[in-house]
Amino acid sequence: MTKLNPLTTIERERIDAAMKTAGARTSADFALIIVPVSDRYTLYPLLWSAIIALSVTGIVALLRPGYSIQTGFIIDSALFIALALAFDWMPIRMWLVPAEVKRSHARQLAHREFAVRIVAPGTRRTGVMFFVSVGERYAEILADRDTHAHAPDAIWNKIVDRFLDAVKAGRLADGVVDAVEACGAILEEHHPPPVS
Repeated sequence: MTKLNPLTTIERERIDAAMKTAGARTSADFALIIVPVSDRYTLYPLLWSAIIALSVTGIVALLRPGYSIQTGFIIDSALFIALALAFDWMPIRMWLVPAEVKRSHARQLAHREFAVRIVAPGTRRTGVMFFVSVGERYAEILADRDTHAHAPDAIWNKIVDRFLDAVKAGRLADGVVDAVEACGAILEEHHPPPVS
């Protein structure tokens, strides 16, 4: 188990088994998406490197007015390059990105994946997707409009809250399995498996 792959083999097998079991009881689709990060956020290391480098160069120019422009340029360039390389390390990069931006990017990726995997032409257009972005610490459950309408908001909110609580507690597999089983019960009732 690593930051890039937060599930062990046994946990992945448990989730796969739960999704297959729930999927066999309904005509709806299930999808699980776990991504290390929702975006590369390449702008933020460069932006912060430039701000810090220019600020330091400005302070040096105020404290040492005798320095030439060439010396200021060398200080600025060297500091910018060093900071850009250091800030390119993903844990630092994620720390530099505002929380609202991270949530927005994770949410956008979740909805794009949902559109492709659940409601795109060629799919059954009915189902539930579980999305987790590890770097942003973001999790979401998405259901198509018809499926969502089949259960009161209180039931969906309870499923989502239990899922989020498990994810925050570091029990991602338990949260997914529990949510799959709960969503499977709703889907089984309203989208039974096709009669063969």
